[in-house]
Amino acid sequence: MATTTDHPSPASRRLAADLASLGAEFADRHSVTLESVLAILRSPQLTDQAARSMAIDVAASALVGLRTQTDEQRNAILEPVVGAFARLRSDLRPLVRFGELDVQFVEPPATGRALPGEVAHAARAIVRTAVLAFVDAGEARRVRIQWDCDGLNLLVRIRDDGRGDLSVHDDAMRPIGERVAALDGDVEVASTPGWGSEVRITLPLDPPSLDEPLEDQAGISARERDVLRLVVDGRTNQEIGGTLGISVNTVKFHVSNLLQKIGARNRAELAARAR
Repeated sequence: MATTTDHPSPASRRLAADLASLGAEFADRHSVTLESVLAILRSPQLTDQAARSMAIDVAASALVGLRTQTDEQRNAILEPVVGAFARLRSDLRPLVRFGELDVQFVEPPATGRALPGEVAHAARAIVRTAVLAFVDAGEARRVRIQWDCDGLNLLVRIRDDGRGDLSVHDDAMRPIGERVAALDGDVEVASTPGWGSEVRITLPLDPPSLDEPLEDQAGISARERDVLRLVVDGRTNQEIGGTLGISVNTVKFHVSNLLQKIGARNRAELAARAR
């Protein structure tokens, strides 16, 4: 008797990719929340009772946001650049208020083009990652954050007054570089010893037009192409191995190569970019 195997629909696969992106967004936002709570509890400006009360308020607010933001982000196709920047300021407000880092915000122009949700999420995550790195390093005392939009790209500038030895190859820049690369953007770092560093990021607002399939652009082998198509179909490693007659470890090897060649962070993003 013939049997059929149900595979995820394109809509289901898109939803899975969106949820993966949303999970990364939540992780970044709530890392900032935890740093903010610690800054409040350690603040010499507050009594113990006031610090506990403020920490509870911040944690409660984050919990409410966790419960409501999923639906908001899923439904938001575009975000006005001013609104996206205001959300970033809101994310960082407790850390700015009670931490030792002086964060200055330069507002984007109100006439700037609306941002695709993925670009807005990535830009906020990039800035949060950079600010947390400055907090951990404990060297910079002032950070200046600026957004602008030239109609085709979101321009993000982050400048600190640290030692001025930051490089695009530093470990602190790796997660930022990965996020920028996932959106086909560019990242540059300009440092002046003793005067600080400036991170310059350009994020395209429109997806690139491809003249050839992604598989051809990335130099993917015939076997990797077979694995990629099954990943796009939502198959597990075991299912892919059974279909192609190869071991699960071999499938994992091919998937790892595909992630590196295409510049994806996980299987969901790999499938989304391939589609």
